[in-house]
Amino acid sequence: MRTIVDRLIHREDLNFLITNRIPRRLATRFMGWFSRIEQPQVRDLSIAAWRHFSDLDLSEARKTRFTSLHDCFTRALRDGARPVDGDPRVLASPCDAIVGAGGRVEDTRLFQAKGFPYTLSDLLGATPAAERYRNGTYVTLRLTATMYHRFHAPYDCTVERVTYISGDTWNVNPIALERVERLFCRNERAVIECRIGGGRDAVITLVPVAAILVASIRLHFANVLLHLRYRGPNEIPCHARLGKGDEMGWFEHGSTIIVFAPPGYALCEHLQPGTRIRAGERLMMLP
Repeated sequence: MRTIVDRLIHREDLNFLITNRIPRRLATRFMGWFSRIEQPQVRDLSIAAWRHFSDLDLSEARKTRFTSLHDCFTRALRDGARPVDGDPRVLASPCDAIVGAGGRVEDTRLFQAKGFPYTLSDLLGATPAAERYRNGTYVTLRLTATMYHRFHAPYDCTVERVTYISGDTWNVNPIALERVERLFCRNERAVIECRIGGGRDAVITLVPVAAILVASIRLHFANVLLHLRYRGPNEIPCHARLGKGDEMGWFEHGSTIIVFAPPGYALCEHLQPGTRIRAGERLMMLP
């Protein structure tokens, strides 16, 4: 038993070393270039290796042939593959994910993992959202590398503001979250503020957080690709109306989305850390 535990600890140490002690920005830019190569042999070998070492499932993909590894990463799904919960009392999950930390924001403090707190202002910067979610509700949604990487509007809404915050590209897997303080606050991220009705308490915010190999976020309603070489302007004007379940954008790989709602919203009780959820399934209940 001792040997098994030692091996697991060693494996975690090795994972952390490989993913976070290499030149992260250089590796991320290389992956961005390599994944877009449209040479058939490179494409086929890359996807075959990916499937061999993971649980990649492409059975729901809209198309069966991809032009590149990147094309496979950012694949769309067949119509109807992610039905959206139509209950007007429900805030739907914006993405396929594994549920991480979540619940009530303690004044302005929340957690990336047990014992690793950060604050709203650390993550969101100098935006109105930092005060709006004091004592509100949050949930961390982690996308793994093999998951569907597009994300969707959790409710009928108008996207009023996108604030892009430059940063690092730490891995956001559980091992790193338990070792690197304020990790989400260090990484590249976008703060997307969505109004779902009138009044101050009817704005929810999604924060897509990029990571190593993933520092590129595409939003349909912002005419710019957010990535490591993009340095501003920090605030991107937009006024986009979306229906519940409409596609908002995608990551270039897997990463994390943190969802914030004002006080009065409640995380659905069945969602515990480690629970798998799909885009369109119920995430929070409105007041």
